[in-house]
Amino acid sequence: MVQEGDYLAVFNSAHRVMKAEHLLKSRDFAILLIPAPRQMMTDCGLALRISPEIKAEVLKVLEEEQLQPAFINRFVGGVYRNEEDLQEDT
Repeated sequence: MVQEGDYLAVFNSAHRVMKAEHLLKSRDFAILLIPAPRQMMTDCGLALRISPEIKAEVLKVLEEEQLQPAFINRFVGGVYRNEEDLQEDT
């Protein structure tokens, strides 16, 4: 379901994640609403899977609509890592 390099956007509520899903799909973004992996410790239990190719554009739309995710993790090396961890590795 989640492939190496994919991003998962996690929101504070099921309502917000479903609203974001509807907004993004209405704009023809290839995103997918999935159950959040257990290791991500989410309140709502859902996340949006976002490919690296469209991440910047998706986040721009979400910011414009004031629907930013609580956090975003990337699936790298079999684990979900937050943006700060990834920047430390570079």
